[in-house]
Amino acid sequence: MNVLILGSGGREHTLAWKLAQSPKLGKLFVAPGNAGTAEIAQNMPIGVNDFEKIKEAVLQHDISMVVVGPEDPLVNGVHDFFLKDVALVKIPVIGPQKAAAELEGSKQFAKEFMMRHRIPTAAYQSFTADTLEEGYTFLEKLTPPYVLKADGLAAGKGVLILNDLREAKEELRTMLVDGKFGNASAKVVIEEFLAGIELSVFVLTDGVGYKVLPTAKDYKRIGEGDTGLNTGGMGAISPVPFVDKNFMDKIHDRIVKPTVEGLKMDDLPYKGFIFIGLIKVGDEPMVIEYNVRLGDPETEVVVPRIQNDFVSLFEAVANGTLDTVDLAIDGRTATTVMMVSGGYPEAYEKGKEISGYENIQDSLVFHAGTKVEDDTVQTSGGRVMAVTSFGTDFKEALSKSYENIEKIRFEGMNYRKDIGFDL
Repeated sequence: MNVLILGSGGREHTLAWKLAQSPKLGKLFVAPGNAGTAEIAQNMPIGVNDFEKIKEAVLQHDISMVVVGPEDPLVNGVHDFFLKDVALVKIPVIGPQKAAAELEGSKQFAKEFMMRHRIPTAAYQSFTADTLEEGYTFLEKLTPPYVLKADGLAAGKGVLILNDLREAKEELRTMLVDGKFGNASAKVVIEEFLAGIELSVFVLTDGVGYKVLPTAKDYKRIGEGDTGLNTGGMGAISPVPFVDKNFMDKIHDRIVKPTVEGLKMDDLPYKGFIFIGLIKVGDEPMVIEYNVRLGDPETEVVVPRIQNDFVSLFEAVANGTLDTVDLAIDGRTATTVMMVSGGYPEAYEKGKEISGYENIQDSLVFHAGTKVEDDTVQTSGGRVMAVTSFGTDFKEALSKSYENIEKIRFEGMNYRKDIGFDL
């Protein structure tokens, strides 16, 4: 069958790499894709939210399945668009419908969902510009640090953690009144701070049955030792070494199962990935957030460990037969290290020529922000490439990634040299 992936990052290149291994695959298309996907699929210059252009491409190229990478088109209703169009209705879309995508589209919606289904999470309240003074009062009742979250999508940058009350109040005003994150911060969720170590759990569901995928831990901050500004992710490790069977059972029984059952109870149709951002507080798991797609760069360590044919896996999601599938997981550890543009996550230059990645051995290279220009591969984003390696443990895997990164060159290249430092 012919398959279309929507998106242009490392997650989409990883999914393309995995789907390309399937004997069931006919032609693979990626919209808009990057220089990495161009090597194994046909890129199409179509934006992920241009639903009419996506429809044209699907019909023109006889595409039988659409896999949605990023959150934007899901929150904007791409799955619903297919269901409402007589020419598209029979083409399966891997990704939830708009109503369920609000789990990521609105922090308040997600919090209310968790409270309704008794899923452990931090205490919170929501505020708008009209209730700014009440927001100040709520902050005064909390113990620092203070957690401020833009309610809507802010490209992974809408969360602030602040230690100073005066600064927290000023940032709340900036978010609500000055629109620091645009419409995303027209409403702000203020949460109690949870102290612990974070991890991610991924679930694939057909709306009834589900499979729990390998755990992962990513590293968001730009600086060594988890310092500096938040990024889209600087590296990841799978599995998470501190997750034993007892802790995983707690995650399943208290969080995964109630989440999938809650979606059914609330009539929120869901065929696709659920990303559950967790924190281990003491020995208890609590939910920080939901995403309605795979995380990036966690995808670059989770997907390579899954040995199943991904076309067959996604067919089972589309057909509602996921319960009949047995997941086969590579027992080795996978790690990935992200190379980023100089200056990222603040201002950075694009169009820097990349060399050396073709010389990498015993590791996988996944492109994130790359493009082909004048017959050369160039940088086109803040996060540029991820190098994924396998090992008997995360230290062995990381040593391979770091060894291979030394072969890659582009002006201003930066990466964290301490992934896994806290494990």
